[in-house]
Amino acid sequence: MSTGSEYLRDLTQRFADQKALADRAIAQVADEALWAALDPESNSIGVLMRHLAGNMRSRWRDFLTTDGEKPDRHRDQEFEPPADRSRASLLADWESGWALLFSELARLTPADLDRFVTARHEPMTVVSAVNRQYGHAAQHIGQIILIAKHLRSGAWRTLSIGRGQSAAFNETMRQKFQRSPGA
Repeated sequence: MSTGSEYLRDLTQRFADQKALADRAIAQVADEALWAALDPESNSIGVLMRHLAGNMRSRWRDFLTTDGEKPDRHRDQEFEPPADRSRASLLADWESGWALLFSELARLTPADLDRFVTARHEPMTVVSAVNRQYGHAAQHIGQIILIAKHLRSGAWRTLSIGRGQSAAFNETMRQKFQRSPGA
C-alpha cells in the first residue's frame, strides 16, 4: 500500500471516528437542550452542528475544482438557530454535510494529494486542505462533547475509557495485540 493510499484510508477512518464520537454525544442530549448555550457568547450543540454541516458542504462540494467557500454558503446564518429546531431537521442537515465529505474523500486518489485547491481564494495542497478540515471538525466536535457532557452531568455515559478503567483497558489491548513467540 502506498503512503498516499494509507493516508487517505487513515484520514477517512479518523473522520468516521470523530463523527461517531459526536453522534454518541448528541444522542445523549434531550431535543430542547440541543439549542442551549452555556453563556451568551457560546454556541449550542445545534449551532455547532449546523456550522460544521455548512462548512463541509461548502468545502467538499466539487472539492478539487472549485473554491471551498461557495457563493451560496451563508456562514453567518449557521450561527443562528433556524426556524425548524427539530432534532430530525438538525440531524438531516448534519448528515448531509458528512455524506458529502465521505463521498468526496472516497473519490480522492493518492495522485490527487499533490494537487492544489483553494478555500477563500487561498491556494493550498489537497493534503493541507483535508488536514485543515479534519482539525476544524475535531475542534468543534470537542466543543459538542464538552457541552453535551456538561448538560448531562451525572447522567453522562463516557465516550471513551471510563475513570479508573485505564489499567484494565491497557491489559485488554496488550493481550489483543501481543504477538505469539515466533510470529
